[in-house]
Amino acid sequence: MRKEVVLITGANGEMGHGLIKHLGQQGNVNIIALDVQPLDDELKPYAMRFIQGDILDQMLLGRMVVEFEIRTIFHLASILSTKAEYNPETAHRVNVEGTLNLLRLAVEQSQWQGRPVMFIYPSSIAAYGLPDLETKNRAGKIRETQWCMPITMYGINKLYCEHLGRYYAANYRQLAADPDRSSIDFRAIRFPGLISADTIPTGGTSDYGPEMLHHAAQGEPYNCFVRPDTRLPFMAMPDAIKSLLHLMNARRSSLTQTVYNVTSFNPTAQDIADIVHSYFPAAEINFVPHGSRQKIVDSWPADIDDSAARRDWGWQPDYDQERAFSEYLIPAIRQRYAAPV
Repeated sequence: MRKEVVLITGANGEMGHGLIKHLGQQGNVNIIALDVQPLDDELKPYAMRFIQGDILDQMLLGRMVVEFEIRTIFHLASILSTKAEYNPETAHRVNVEGTLNLLRLAVEQSQWQGRPVMFIYPSSIAAYGLPDLETKNRAGKIRETQWCMPITMYGINKLYCEHLGRYYAANYRQLAADPDRSSIDFRAIRFPGLISADTIPTGGTSDYGPEMLHHAAQGEPYNCFVRPDTRLPFMAMPDAIKSLLHLMNARRSSLTQTVYNVTSFNPTAQDIADIVHSYFPAAEINFVPHGSRQKIVDSWPADIDDSAARRDWGWQPDYDQERAFSEYLIPAIRQRYAAPV
């Protein structure tokens, strides 16, 4: 008899760490962790099984369909914004074709089980694209349906995969003689910049915030690649994990859309630098804007409207700006680098 499991792709990533620890500590979830790299030692106690492999490997995914009864998929694996711009074609293959493979897996599992498999998809504010800084400053809080004209491969991939998920959930094979009625339950969250105390920043375009912190804690100078006045929405990683789990547990009947914004606080880069200096007075932070990366950040919203998530499934962040730094980020990062208080 096949075991019911939760599949988590991109298990070694920042979000994967938090999600696997949280679900694993509950003790009532069988986790299958998938990543192209060996699973971090600290995550091994929480995973029933680790599979080292690629989401582009259809044979591997096919074996998983036979071996496990996958009830929920958290598809976290992707090539992030900065790396995607250096190799857009590879990013498209991983981010789009990999997602398509997993959507097909979910459909096949739904057919086997006779009930929808839940597919949780972390999207991004990179799905937005504002044409210029004046428009960004004038736009205010942006809703899910506004300014969806991304200028990065990563953002384009995310927006397209949101639409793919909607298609597989509601319209899959709609002209077939026997259209499939065992559709998937697709739910997506557009995340702002995420700041984690547990993992090292991986080069995302919004990583200037956590990079400032990590450099300061190590006593290393940091050249920030955006202007001091650059403003983006951010969220502490525990709130990102909380939002994924809350959306997973929401009643289908209460959801009015498939894609939801979530956010917490939206400082300028200078605000973050000031906070870092308040905890690490000797920190050396220089603003050396990188033209192309600045252009990308300027195309993303200064703030986003998450009222739909608050209304439909009770979203509410635990960490505002002050608490995110004082209670979560600073203590953990000091401990990581044994920085003096």
